[in-house]
Amino acid sequence: MKQFAIIGISTFGKRVLDELVEVDCEVILIDKRSELIDLYKDSVTSAYIADVINEETINKLIPVDIDAVVVDLGDNIEASILVTKYLKNKEIRNIVVKAETDQHGEILKIVGADHVVFPYREAAIRVIPMLVSSLLFNYMAIGNGLVMAEIRVPEAFIGQSLIEANIRAKRGINVVAIRNEETGDTFDFFSPEVRLQIGDVLLVVGKEQNVTSFAEADLPERKKGLGGFFKFLFPKK
Repeated sequence: MKQFAIIGISTFGKRVLDELVEVDCEVILIDKRSELIDLYKDSVTSAYIADVINEETINKLIPVDIDAVVVDLGDNIEASILVTKYLKNKEIRNIVVKAETDQHGEILKIVGADHVVFPYREAAIRVIPMLVSSLLFNYMAIGNGLVMAEIRVPEAFIGQSLIEANIRAKRGINVVAIRNEETGDTFDFFSPEVRLQIGDVLLVVGKEQNVTSFAEADLPERKKGLGGFFKFLFPKK
């Protein structure tokens, strides 16, 4: 069974905790605020009230063979840098840390973070395409210029089968699953012969420019690329 630790229960750490408790894994939770540990202790394997500024605390509470450690100490930049360094000294193999600024992120990488997350920036990136397209429901960059999105079927494709629409060849995107707004929020796999209907929503993956073009989103050109987006950072062994 995989084992993870979360150091700090700020907004990002709480979101990661919410996801981890839904899967079959062990979770170690550490925070110096007793009220938060009391709140979440029944949801995790182990919960500790501790000040992680002390390296001995990290050495005592974090197993050396743990699969990953997530660090979210809020706006305490100095503490997150120190904890990241402590974890690196312990040779933890997957260290995920929330950064407050670009400079903070650079320092975290220098001292040993394997993944640096900028949740507020990434949330903004996710929202912008949905502001300029009425067809986009959800939008998430997944790395290397690829995005995943939920897109209401454009009017031009209504009545066509997926074979006839040939979206992969003509638009450069892959349709992963389909749902219909009238029947619910659950996506399902499909037959290539299925005909697209009003209210159908496609879950697609493709290059950003291809996905936004299909969704009829007229995005202005950026001065800088998207960069990495928050994703599940615990790779398979």
